[in-house]
Amino acid sequence: MTTAAVCALENIRAELKQKDRVLVAIDGPCASGKTTLAKELSELLQCPVVHADHFFLRPEQRTAARLAEPGGNMDRERLSEVLLPLREGKEARYRPFLCSHQYLGEPILILPAPVILVEGSYSCHPDLEGLYDLRIFLCIESREQMKRLAQREAPESLERFRERWIPLENRYFSEYGIKNRAHLIL
Repeated sequence: MTTAAVCALENIRAELKQKDRVLVAIDGPCASGKTTLAKELSELLQCPVVHADHFFLRPEQRTAARLAEPGGNMDRERLSEVLLPLREGKEARYRPFLCSHQYLGEPILILPAPVILVEGSYSCHPDLEGLYDLRIFLCIESREQMKRLAQREAPESLERFRERWIPLENRYFSEYGIKNRAHLIL
């Protein structure tokens, strides 16, 4: 088990001593290990994971005003519609936005569980933070970030990350102080 998972697990278990259900957000820069940590925690806790990447704006939602907002490229309204029933111990169903195809995919059912993980950039947006019991922020040095991205992305995609996605994330982190608002920084 990774050190990050051990630390996160301790914090989640502490929350579970006080509450029946715990919603956990895992935010941080791309390639910082959010998906990997969520997968490890999901396996350890036998809990579902909601991927923030499923909630990017659909083309018809991408107005200039919305895209001008820090973190405005995420459909946080739709994500909150998924998280609200889960907080109440009810199931939730949503259709993931498939970025590569630019449309909504087949529905995904998330069953209620004592722990629900939400992983991905923009998951700790101030409009959503009140829905979580624990907010985790993962850090990564820029050199390591680029190394990891180069291992997983095609060259043209890597350039999009460098020129577009990383600056958008950094603006969101900076504008809202996401790291400083986290309960746990890893």
